[in-house]
Amino acid sequence: MPGRRRQKRTDASKIDATPPWETRVRAEPEATTGPFDVRDAPDDEVERVDLGALQVPIAEGFEIRVEVNEAQQVIAATLAGPDGTMQLGVFAAPRNEGIWGEVRAEIVESLSGQPRARAAEQDGSFGPEIVGAVPEDGGKGTVPVRFVGVDGPRWFLRAMFAGPVATDPALAATFEDALRQVVVVRGAEPLPVREPVPLQLPEGVELPDAPA
Repeated sequence: MPGRRRQKRTDASKIDATPPWETRVRAEPEATTGPFDVRDAPDDEVERVDLGALQVPIAEGFEIRVEVNEAQQVIAATLAGPDGTMQLGVFAAPRNEGIWGEVRAEIVESLSGQPRARAAEQDGSFGPEIVGAVPEDGGKGTVPVRFVGVDGPRWFLRAMFAGPVATDPALAATFEDALRQVVVVRGAEPLPVREPVPLQLPEGVELPDAPA
């Protein structure tokens, strides 16, 4: 975050756990317009899908998908609409320092090393962000992308816009509104910094059996 003083990283600082014997009172989070930490989530009537660490708002005409890894663990959620998608992932972060600056630089470096991909930084609705393009699956073209990052208390939320919504502000408006209404429930589980915070399926929903 701008103006935040960086501290020397040690092995101990890479784990964001609070020892169970620590009893000091934590400062309340600063007011925000969203996305929200669960401690300052608004008392509104927005309907959200509960994915454990992420509560994602439901928008008319859009669907919410989940992404799973090889172990069939839910690692991300995607809001999909007629003009593109917005993938959401939440990660553990240090208690006193944001990681979006470092992650942003790594994304730019990674995309710059891929054929046909491109990336550039700009200021956007949520602060510094990345716009660019990635190779199209199974084709020779590219897909426009936009990366937005939000540093929260012990968490980092990354949103990746893909498709026309990545470049057209009017088309992106619904996705941005949804991003502002996301609630992050980090939990107390100690995790290494940048480790994905585990998500879970809503009650009563199960993944299809994995192919044999």
